[in-house]
Amino acid sequence: MIATIKKYLKGDPVIWAVLIALTIFSVLAVYSSTGMLAWRYQGGNTSYYFIKHTTVVLVGLLIVFLIHLVPYKFFSRFSQILLLISVPILILTLAFGANINEATRSLKIPGIGITIQTFDIAKLALIMYIARMLSLNQDEKNSNFSSFLWMIGPIVLICGLIMPANLSTAMMLFAACYVLMFIGRVKIKYLATFGALVISGVALLIIIALNSNWEGRWETWRNRIESFTDKENGDNYQVNQSKIAIVSGGIVKLRPGKSIQRNYLPHPYSDFIYAIIIEEYGLLGGVVVMFLYLYLLFRAGVIVRKSTRTFPAFLAMGITVLIVMQAMINMAVAVNIFPVTGQPLPMISMGGTSVLFTCVSLGMLLSVSRGIDQPGESTEKVNEEEQQNNN
Repeated sequence: MIATIKKYLKGDPVIWAVLIALTIFSVLAVYSSTGMLAWRYQGGNTSYYFIKHTTVVLVGLLIVFLIHLVPYKFFSRFSQILLLISVPILILTLAFGANINEATRSLKIPGIGITIQTFDIAKLALIMYIARMLSLNQDEKNSNFSSFLWMIGPIVLICGLIMPANLSTAMMLFAACYVLMFIGRVKIKYLATFGALVISGVALLIIIALNSNWEGRWETWRNRIESFTDKENGDNYQVNQSKIAIVSGGIVKLRPGKSIQRNYLPHPYSDFIYAIIIEEYGLLGGVVVMFLYLYLLFRAGVIVRKSTRTFPAFLAMGITVLIVMQAMINMAVAVNIFPVTGQPLPMISMGGTSVLFTCVSLGMLLSVSRGIDQPGESTEKVNEEEQQNNN
């Protein structure tokens, strides 16, 4: 049995184990937290969202399997194409996307009626592109301001297009790219100068949001900041319900499907699913989920250490930093140490595009681990930068 699994599932077995564990948590938590949603929109058919989400998860696992069979060298060249596709898609989303909560985050594909969150495509494309650019500029002669501009330009463009509809995603993506550039040995003076400009810009944006009467996304940002900073007078309904769920969970508890706060907590199946997990499985369950993400980051570090080439190392670390950063933000919101952002918990929260593109990312991570584990990889003398330039 184990031999058969190893025959078809290549790459780091620990990452596969983390993926399966997150999938199990996802199916159980979504089924438990969608009861009120089912009564409201499906006439009480609680199996509807369970079947729908399980189908998405199974499709996602199939995507992981297929992507992990693709040689990681393919992702380097494809990153440029995907980045070029992302820009017009994001523009189309801003112009014609579906308006949800005063934000246009989704784009409906004509003819088939499927709605996708286009920033998930852009996030992955940008991380792949930055990993490629870093791998091509590791030599001192190539590590100049011009190469820095070739990285920071797309970062500003993509994050700028995401920001009007989803500020938290834009900031998170920028931070992940910034961490990746720091790991990739971009000169500190470049990072420090541009980082200071970005921090100043964000501070100015917050000041404008707090002191203006503009509506739309400005009002949303203002309300979230005020609710987080004013603990006594702010509108903290979501956070308060999340706290009740967490306190109800205690230290150790095993009562799947017994959540009470799912009936009161807005979006318990996505934004606040971590609170539901703690309510049903106790603090220990919450720690286990956190550990799974942190261990995923640790395994990415192992892959980086084993890799003899720069592109797969940067790709693995960039993908994992983005996933783990998103997970930490979601959990921080649930326990009220971060303002409400609307970030789903990767691979656990209910969602179509989010789950599928997280699966694409994990498939790429497994592709990298599969590639570096192949016989002869560690002793191969081909210079990656020359090979990519010749392609």
